[in-house]
Amino acid sequence: MSAGTAVSVEVNGGVAVITIDRPQARNAVNEAAARSIAAAIDELDPRPDVVAMVLPGAGGTFSAGMDLKGFLAGDAPVVAGRGFGGIAERPPAKPVIAAVEGYALAGGFELALSCDLIVASETAKFGLPEVRRGLVAGAGGLLRLPRRVPYHLAMEIALTGEHFTAARLHEAGLVNRLTGAGQAVAGARELAAQVAQGAPLALAATKRVIVESADWDSGEAFARQGEVIRPVFTSADAMEGAAAFAQKRPPVWRGE
Repeated sequence: MSAGTAVSVEVNGGVAVITIDRPQARNAVNEAAARSIAAAIDELDPRPDVVAMVLPGAGGTFSAGMDLKGFLAGDAPVVAGRGFGGIAERPPAKPVIAAVEGYALAGGFELALSCDLIVASETAKFGLPEVRRGLVAGAGGLLRLPRRVPYHLAMEIALTGEHFTAARLHEAGLVNRLTGAGQAVAGARELAAQVAQGAPLALAATKRVIVESADWDSGEAFARQGEVIRPVFTSADAMEGAAAFAQKRPPVWRGE
């Protein structure tokens, strides 16, 4: 399926791949790309045949960030309610994996940080060069990065605007898996297939607890968690999981 000229979408084996398809602009995000990503998420998130998503860029690079030419012309790469790139402020409920080749810079890095997992080619480079352009990384980079890597590394990335290798960020725990050049999408698909073995409701609840609990007071954490996970324990999938285990067979999830 196509989510617009700026993005292409493929669904296979419970995994949806949403590809930013503006290689001539190094997959810089303009309004069309942002709206296309948001539309794809809006369609895919409720679908029972989609358990996880992968976000790559076409043509050997992830994304150079905001389309500056478009920005100067008044083109806004944001979507109301979802933010930059149609994902930064409200990512999907389902797990999403960034597949990074080439460069993930500025808003491109922030798109990757919007994802739950990152698979990157060993030749990939990451950076937040906004300060060198008189701008600020306002699409979640400054909010998410200090929660993902040590404080002083986050400061170095944000204040210097330099490029950082995938290997260094893998060592810091930001990148989940390194692949050979050109293999990031394949690696992300492999990881997504592992994720997709889980039950959809359980995966969504697990992601929600991990994401939201950072803001929960310790005294209310278990009560808040209970509100999220209680429906999972009474779901048809929970019964199916127990039955499949007892019968020594693969479970057949229904997402209900």
